[in-house]
Amino acid sequence: MREHEIEPVPGLPEKLPEGEGILWQGSPRWWSLASRALHLRGLALYFALMVGWSIYNAATTSASLGEAAIASASSIGLALFCLAVLVVIGRALAQAAFYTITNRRVVLRVGVALPMTINIPFTAIEAAAVKRHADGTEDIVLTLSSKQKIAWLALWPHARPWRVARAEPMLRAVPVTSGAAQVLARALAASASVPVTPVIEEGRGVRDSALPGAAVA
Repeated sequence: MREHEIEPVPGLPEKLPEGEGILWQGSPRWWSLASRALHLRGLALYFALMVGWSIYNAATTSASLGEAAIASASSIGLALFCLAVLVVIGRALAQAAFYTITNRRVVLRVGVALPMTINIPFTAIEAAAVKRHADGTEDIVLTLSSKQKIAWLALWPHARPWRVARAEPMLRAVPVTSGAAQVLARALAASASVPVTPVIEEGRGVRDSALPGAAVA
């Protein structure tokens, strides 16, 4: 991992060596990233319930209609301010993130205050999996070999939730139409010299094998 200031190639800290080429590049969709990584929808529901309770409480306990209106407005204002802050953070995280897939590795440029580039060679990837969402985006999870470790805090929010001890990098909120999962599947298969298994739909998700024991949809 290394910080970057000037990128000779967008998303990369240095020029690619001879024989390595870029297969795909893209960024997270900011609203999808904010919704899932920052739990924006859940917090919006929570604030809505709290505001509703505040309005009800003010209406039943305040001595005048004016006092109830002031109390309700304060609750609504605070809730909207908190949600606006989360939206700004989500946009900043998405704009700072840039994913690259080459024929040899996956590169994650992440971080707002402390930007860094994380290089993950195919030889360090034990398995890959994808989860598709109803909003037209997908999360591509990379399971690293036991010898490879990346700090969860360095990856967040580009890491699989609840995998802190053994962090799993994730290309998060990537548009399905970008074809990132298919590109990665073919690249991993080519690197391992194994055929790509045909895509098979399973319920709401789609899965496809890229490496022996890897699931990529």
